[in-house]
Amino acid sequence: MKKNLVRVSALLATALVLLSSCGSKKTDAIKVGGIAPLSGPYTAYGLECKKGVDLAVEEINKAGGILGKHIEYICEDDEGDGAKSVNAYKKLTTKDDVRLIIGSLTSGATKSITSLSQANKVVQIAPAATAVDVTDAGNYIFRACYTDPFQGRVGGKFAAENLGALKAAILYDVGNDYSVGLMENFINEYTACGGKVVSKESYNTGDKDFNAQITKIKQANPELVYLPDYYGTVALIAKQLRAQGISVPVVGADGWDGLTGNAGEEMIPGYYSNHYATDSDSKKVRSFVSSFKARYNESPNAFAALGYDSMYMLRDAIQKAGTADAPAVRDALEQTDGDYVTGHLTFDEKHNPVKSAVMLKLSMGADGQLETAYEATVDIN
Repeated sequence: MKKNLVRVSALLATALVLLSSCGSKKTDAIKVGGIAPLSGPYTAYGLECKKGVDLAVEEINKAGGILGKHIEYICEDDEGDGAKSVNAYKKLTTKDDVRLIIGSLTSGATKSITSLSQANKVVQIAPAATAVDVTDAGNYIFRACYTDPFQGRVGGKFAAENLGALKAAILYDVGNDYSVGLMENFINEYTACGGKVVSKESYNTGDKDFNAQITKIKQANPELVYLPDYYGTVALIAKQLRAQGISVPVVGADGWDGLTGNAGEEMIPGYYSNHYATDSDSKKVRSFVSSFKARYNESPNAFAALGYDSMYMLRDAIQKAGTADAPAVRDALEQTDGDYVTGHLTFDEKHNPVKSAVMLKLSMGADGQLETAYEATVDIN
């Protein structure tokens, strides 16, 4: 009897092993982690980026995957908060065994995990974190977007040369690295192009009342106002600017992406630097916009395009490497030289993309909603 029980137990154990083995083959996939603000103050960024990644994953898997394997995309919400980014990172890399990550979106949240990625040899692609020091943690960190110094200079050059506005006021968040970096580099390029900053005012993160600063700006009589911040704060500031009778153009950066649907006429006339234009003649842009609209019934903003590009950059690197192992993917990513939705992309020695920026113009559409249109391409030597 005991021998029979032992024999049955052995057979059951063997069967379980075989079932487990078969199951692993069915679920064999290349895991890609995602970290993004899917709730909280930067939701518009995170949700759009995730949509872009999701679309890319669907297209790649439909075409047969990568190296014969499908992509399994696992995205975690960090609410744009650094501590929650760390929690999301630990969950992905320990529980899910992820070694390739797209995220996070804002610079602060992204920087909270770059040292961890570097120490653990996890490839991390930041779709939209523009702070200059994001990639300083080491050679496993990449980004799909240009840096704050670059787009700050783009805004300064556009304001002086394209708009011909040579007296600028600046209102920025003194506690936000993104806002400060843009402000400093805007001033450098703007003054080099002959412009003069006639008023520079600051506020603290979370402030809602900007009237005291705006009163000082109005007294300086500027020809434009530079607002380097995220869309929610920018919309509040613009309303208060217009309420005080300041009707000059407002200029900003990619943090404005999200204004459409979240602001109105107070943003006109308004211009901001961005990573691509939906009305571009590029075949890749036209194809992406068409597919995105068909999938989500809306036009994709830059965060969607950057998420989409990030996934395709990973696909191309994995194919080139012939493996999804992180060290090999890292080496292949460094050799990136191709056309993507947000432009032709190569990396410099700091893993920052080498590409140009576009300026978008805000206007009111026939449906009474804000919309954007291509205004100019600005290159910085």
